[in-house]
Amino acid sequence: MSVNKDIFQPARDFNYDFQSAGQPPPGWARADRLPDALVPTHCCFCGVQCGMYLRVADGQVMGVEPRDSPHNRGSLCPKGVVAYQQVNHPDRLTSPLLRRGGKGGRLERATWNEALDYVVQRWRALQAAHGRDAIAVYSGSSMANEKCYLMGKFARVGLGTRHIDYNGRLCMSSAAVAYARAFGLDRSPLPMTDIPLAECLLVVGSNVAECFPIATNWLWRARDNGARLIVIDPRETPTARTADLWLPVRPGTDIAVLNAMLRQVVHDDLVDEAYVGERTVGWEAVRAAVEPYTPEEAERIAGVPAERVVAAARLYGQAARSLILHARGIEHSSHGVDNCLACINLALARGQVGKPGSGTTMLTGQGNGQGGREVGQKANQLPGYRHIDQPEDRRFIAEVWGIPVEELPWEGAAAPEMVQLMAGGQIKSCLVACSNLMVSLPDNAVVQRALQDLDLLVVLDFFLSETAELADVVLPCSVWCEDEGTTTNMEGRVVKINQAAEPPGEARRDWEIIAELARRLGRGQYFPYRSVRELWDELRRASRGGVADYAGITWEKIDAQGGVFWPCPSEDHPGTPRLFTERFAHPDGKARFFPIAYTPPAEEPGGEYPFRLTSGRVVYHYLSGNQTRRLGFLNSQAPEPWVELHPRAAARLGISDGERVRVRTPRGAMELKAVVAPTIRPDTLFIPFHYGHAQAVNQLTNPAVDPTAKIPEYKVCAAAVERLDVPPGPGVAGPRVNFTPATAPKMFPYAVGESRTPPEAEGKVY
Repeated sequence: MSVNKDIFQPARDFNYDFQSAGQPPPGWARADRLPDALVPTHCCFCGVQCGMYLRVADGQVMGVEPRDSPHNRGSLCPKGVVAYQQVNHPDRLTSPLLRRGGKGGRLERATWNEALDYVVQRWRALQAAHGRDAIAVYSGSSMANEKCYLMGKFARVGLGTRHIDYNGRLCMSSAAVAYARAFGLDRSPLPMTDIPLAECLLVVGSNVAECFPIATNWLWRARDNGARLIVIDPRETPTARTADLWLPVRPGTDIAVLNAMLRQVVHDDLVDEAYVGERTVGWEAVRAAVEPYTPEEAERIAGVPAERVVAAARLYGQAARSLILHARGIEHSSHGVDNCLACINLALARGQVGKPGSGTTMLTGQGNGQGGREVGQKANQLPGYRHIDQPEDRRFIAEVWGIPVEELPWEGAAAPEMVQLMAGGQIKSCLVACSNLMVSLPDNAVVQRALQDLDLLVVLDFFLSETAELADVVLPCSVWCEDEGTTTNMEGRVVKINQAAEPPGEARRDWEIIAELARRLGRGQYFPYRSVRELWDELRRASRGGVADYAGITWEKIDAQGGVFWPCPSEDHPGTPRLFTERFAHPDGKARFFPIAYTPPAEEPGGEYPFRLTSGRVVYHYLSGNQTRRLGFLNSQAPEPWVELHPRAAARLGISDGERVRVRTPRGAMELKAVVAPTIRPDTLFIPFHYGHAQAVNQLTNPAVDPTAKIPEYKVCAAAVERLDVPPGPGVAGPRVNFTPATAPKMFPYAVGESRTPPEAEGKVY
């Protein structure tokens, strides 16, 4: 397929000096020549999805320029500046790989026919022997909407399996559930451009400056306008260092602080009673529920001085326009849904949701984390954010897909549950698309055993990730700018990705690989696509009338408007940047309050493990690091993980800054460099999570999950840190979670495949 020349912009007529030092690897574009064209597109990394131009010469991507898109205004972060370097990277997978000689054999080059025939033959045999649900699909949200949509359809129509989920389960799922429960719809209620309108910003569990550097510009604009800033975080992050008030909360105890703030708002008569009475239900139960959470009780539970809790409540409560921004710090939790609902309770009580520059917003970490959970690759969803157990939703999608509704599978396993089913032998094969389970899932020794026990592991990726290293078949696919399509950023703004180059060698575009697999499975009539545009138009039809309605979004409208916000039900509709201005998405138009009680993390410190270990991002890396660890500048700035600990803790243990130490949890141990810093609580440790093999923090993390969202508790577990000359304690070989059906109820309160929709939620939209 040739590159679409219509989207190219003429290159600017001046010279660049981008000559790199030394000889570039073979196949890399020269950096010392003028580009032929600038291709408008968007960054492949975080949920901001910054606009950029890719500089193309002789058909190769050779550089980047920022683009003045509405949400990034001509800025790029360190990752965006070098994202293009993965296109011609020497580590790119350029031909299929097949493990010859069985499980003990090596991955060796194969032809496409050989690899695809082998996969299809094995899948047919496994399904004939064990049923359709013996195959699972584990997809990713860094892909375009069209590909995410295709993965859900392929699982349910091509393979006929109910087991399809995606790595967004590990990222945004608790916020998605909370927003659907409270508002009836899962999306940020306002655009980023609203942030400067806020008079008070409350950042909860988000290191905005490092995780979303370009979104931070909008915070600074609010600050320039006089906005006050409150940060709740166990670390004094770069954002917290600029705040009016920092609340250094113990990891996993945010609910106590949020409830205490709401109680103070009540006692200071700052509740917007008119708004609460007209636009919400359930307030009285929440008012009663927060009463026990005095500032002193919050201090006892969370370790935040009571006077800071009071000050934060008054700064927030007295602002006419206040905005809560939250992210993984509270969402990666065994009570992540409740954490988000506690934020929403506070915003609703102040009457903020639905007003410009006010309310709550989730900061999406994955590039297409929003779109990826709307288009049907989630275990309990169909396209358009329809629910898979609703008869009318099932009939609609079956008609769009042209299959009898009886053939449409029901809900399958969530991503962490898939590991349980692999280890238990119910799932015999898994297709993993652009995800890296060996870095991203907790207690990864268990994950490794589960993947190795599969009869067939198939991985689609463009680099040989830690997960692909374990695969029986690796299928080389395209990077983001070797194809076209759409993504949906953290605001709900649908943007257009344009093709700038061809995939290298024998690599193919993801959707072409999936469509070919469907054809070889005898289901090609349901996957007749000749272009991504055809996929997009089918996705629009499948979303029509759904909660996430894309029906009126055309590629031309996206280009004309700089992105289109869903819902957009018709082509003459402009899209919906700001939600809930008049009514919420529940049938009665009212938002829901939920009484939230503090519950401790699944694993508390004590005895042999006196610290709380938390994990998170750094500015130079993205997710599992499979991409950014290969980019020279980024990796040079953060080549390996470290453990951050407070000087008082370090002094007590005799640990010096820069010394290599051992960190232990009940699941294992790892060795890494100590960074002694006063910007973290003395009872807390921090390790970044972007690294693989012996450097992966998920060797240590707790696999406990939120009972509704199934998101793992990455942000807190009990841990110890010690010098390497200290003999390792018994916890190094301590207890592990045994993923068997007998122990499943302890980890997963719902049966696999059972609906997780709570009876009090209306509409079943998540």
